[in-house]
Amino acid sequence: MKFDCIIIGSGLAAIWNARFLNEKGFSTLIITKNEVWDCNSFYAQGGVTIANDKKDVPLHIKDTLVAGSFYNRKEAVEILSKSSLTLIKELDEYGFNFSPGPTREGAHSIPRVYHKGGDATGREIHKFLLKKDKSYLLDESVVFDILIENKTAYGVSILHKNQKHNIYANNVVIASGGIGALYKYDTNARTIAGEMQGLAVEKGIKLKDMEMTQFHPTVFIEMNFSQKLLLTEALRGEGAYVIDENKKRFLFEYDQRGELASRDIVSRAIFMHQQKGHKVYLDVSMFDEEYFKKRFPTIFNKLRDYDINVPYEPIPISPAFHYIMGGIEVDLNSKIPGFNNLYAIGEVANTGVHGANRLASNSTLECFVFGKRAAEDIIKNNFKTQKNKEFDIINEELFKKDDKKYKNLLREYMWQNVGIIRNKKGLTKTLEFIQNTKNKLGRMARLRFLTAEEIVKSALKRKESLGAHYIIN
Repeated sequence: MKFDCIIIGSGLAAIWNARFLNEKGFSTLIITKNEVWDCNSFYAQGGVTIANDKKDVPLHIKDTLVAGSFYNRKEAVEILSKSSLTLIKELDEYGFNFSPGPTREGAHSIPRVYHKGGDATGREIHKFLLKKDKSYLLDESVVFDILIENKTAYGVSILHKNQKHNIYANNVVIASGGIGALYKYDTNARTIAGEMQGLAVEKGIKLKDMEMTQFHPTVFIEMNFSQKLLLTEALRGEGAYVIDENKKRFLFEYDQRGELASRDIVSRAIFMHQQKGHKVYLDVSMFDEEYFKKRFPTIFNKLRDYDINVPYEPIPISPAFHYIMGGIEVDLNSKIPGFNNLYAIGEVANTGVHGANRLASNSTLECFVFGKRAAEDIIKNNFKTQKNKEFDIINEELFKKDDKKYKNLLREYMWQNVGIIRNKKGLTKTLEFIQNTKNKLGRMARLRFLTAEEIVKSALKRKESLGAHYIIN
């Protein structure tokens, strides 16, 4: 069977993109590595940024540019903010309603972030959209190749139930998410490992701004799972304090906005304070217990399971990798330049809206805005690939015995040397490890290493600090 569109990934950008294609009669196949819900969108605690009205658009744009160190693609930011104005109505007509009233999150000048289910906005939206989705779904499937010839994507190669197959389509949309598994500490879903960015490198597709990796400042990392518990930005937006063991609110020594500074600043401040020998906590004692339990149910229940008596007891925190601003370079319709029918949406893409540092909850808005724009472009162009075109499946071992060992070593290197604070020596050491190791690996691990290599090369190339990229020496 040949589809009108194959979408790699099952997050918010993917499902929203599929919605508009399906409404116009386009057949879509969503391919996901694990269960359909095992994606970053499902775990998103933050909300959706939506400008309050036309008067708020210039301020939202300004907040986005300031957070992004004015490295953003301004035209894309304008599209992002202006498009948000109709989103609540559009979702309402589709049957989804946010909780009443916006909240404020870090680096936003005013409240404009909308939630559902307290700290479970991603889960609530994702579940709702999945129930509405009319796509074909292929889960438990690993995409290991995109079939490309003469700047045209003909489909993908997948591993499903230990069998390799080619699946063909008129359009391919990459919506595979970020790179969380490249770092020792991260907040991402377990499936998010950056293979599609590595595949882009292999295919000669340009990646942009890969050095711009964002670390969430408030993460509970004292748990056994590789995916750590993020403590949403909304906690600080609603009054939580960052303190040390002496109950000192030290963030004001680094930025006059304190807890409401942008994520890169707060993460560096916490990291540097820890380097001085301090312990760091999130103080949520100002919240009433019943309010906290209702407003942040995921955090409340999980922390209570770890015997932390919130909101009365401070929560030990550390930064952890959270989001990459860089990705596959795309145009304003999320099409990959030079290709007839290949797109990238969501975190895997670089639309330019986030610049050097993402403003809180702009990423979910980006999924809606650019997922829709990609669908509209696909519908408008109605591209058809050559009939009966077939490709051989590449003969490369996907997994090797020592892959796990080397992937874990990479996570250590990336955390220590390509993290919150970087220097040339550490970056060079990591690059040498990657280049000496990548050809020993199975294909899927090698694609991860290719992505990591691009991050390190980009970090070495940018010799001055900018936004989330902070380099010394």
